Amino acid sequence: MPERKNAILDNPLPALNDREGGSIPESLPPVIDAHVHVFPQGVFSALWKWFDTHAWPVRYRMNARDLIGFLLERGISHVIALQYAHKPGIAEGLNRFMADLCMAYPGRLTGLAAVFPGETDAAGILERAFEAGLAGVKLHAHVQCFDLNSECMDEIYTTCSTARKPLVIHAGREPKSPAYACDPYDICGVDKVSRVLYLYPELKLCVPHLGADEFEQYARLIESAGNLWLDTAMAVTDYLPLENSIALSKMRADRVMYGSDFPNIPYAWDRELKELAAYGLSDFRLERILWKNACEFFGIQINDKRKQ
Repeated sequence: MPERKNAILDNPLPALNDREGGSIPESLPPVIDAHVHVFPQGVFSALWKWFDTHAWPVRYRMNARDLIGFLLERGISHVIALQYAHKPGIAEGLNRFMADLCMAYPGRLTGLAAVFPGETDAAGILERAFEAGLAGVKLHAHVQCFDLNSECMDEIYTTCSTARKPLVIHAGREPKSPAYACDPYDICGVDKVSRVLYLYPELKLCVPHLGADEFEQYARLIESAGNLWLDTAMAVTDYLPLENSIALSKMRADRVMYGSDFPNIPYAWDRELKELAAYGLSDFRLERILWKNACEFFGIQINDKRKQ
């Protein structure tokens, strides 16, 4: 295994006291946030405690409905809500929670299902979630400690492919933490993702955080892989101490989506949007990144205007 250069969570990172705006920057087109976390409050509280100890201080500590309202009130056109099951046996409850939440925001919120790889009836859990209206699946390899190429993943890949539902996996190697029960460098990586894409050509897969830390490798892979997308969450905010020399202006325009990682961020909610507004991207690229790619990946529709 190559020597690891980015031990970014060996110690907690600091909060940033940057100023937040009251709405999305006026220069931007419609915005879909493709990476927003929602959990029942008990799970959120435990998660924030972990972040305090091992990652960074979470700035926005609010319940699921309040955080969705917070984003919509500030001009976000549509929210993609993500969750994951950190142990077997809880996914069905999380999926009911997500389905109920989506019903409260018709046309403004798309929710993804949770499942724990390898748990009993994983395929059935996902099929029932899809029947309840959930639009895809979110997994987190670091937390759930599964190898992307393990046998337990085959039924998830197959179920998503058959149902034509997209899959979002935190499959990048970073951020790594000694608090995880497994080493992300052993179970993640662009080579493993490439194998999944080859074996499941009908699967629509998104790797968040631009694939941190293998930015260049993922930028090359989206050029050739017709079923791979990336999202930008926390990768263009000048916060994580990772080298990122990949210019968004040079990446495949139809394969990158904006995502904030809200509410589990240590800085202003609109920090990344401000970075993107100042990035010098063409109108075409901004539209693709900020909303059109998410519409295509998740199969949603919004009006082509700032607010609905």
